[in-house]
Amino acid sequence: MNWGPIAIVQYFQTLEIPFDRVIFLVALERQERKIGDISVYQWLGKLPDEQQIQACVGDAATGVISVENLLVIGEFFKIWPKEVFLVDVEPGPEQAGEHLTDEVKDKIPEILRILEELTLDGEVLMETEKLQGDTLFEE
Repeated sequence: MNWGPIAIVQYFQTLEIPFDRVIFLVALERQERKIGDISVYQWLGKLPDEQQIQACVGDAATGVISVENLLVIGEFFKIWPKEVFLVDVEPGPEQAGEHLTDEVKDKIPEILRILEELTLDGEVLMETEKLQGDTLFEE
C-alpha cells in the first residue's frame, strides 16, 4: 500500500465494506529505544488544532510520509474504524537494500505473535500505549 496519507484516505473511502480494525506495522527510529524494541500503540482519535491539521495536510501534499500525518489526516476524514493499532519496531541504522538488523531478525517471532493477537476477534487485552491527535505533537 502506498504510505502517502492522501492515497490511503482515498483507498479507505472507496471500501464497500470498511475494516473493523486496522493494524499498521511500522519501523520508526526513536531516540529513546534500542534496536529491536517493540512498541504497540492504540489510536484513540481526536484532532489537533486547525493549524496543525493544515500542517499535516501540507506535508502530505508535498510528499512527506509520516505516521503522525497519516493518523491525523485519516481522523479528519473519518476513515478509521473504531480500532486502530500501530506495531512499531525500532529498526536501527538505515542501510541500502532489503536487510534487517540482527536484533530485528531475532524479534520476528514476537512481532508475528503480536500481530496475530491483534488480528483475533474480540477485545484486545495486550498492554498498549495510547495515541491521540490532540496531544500527538506536544513536546
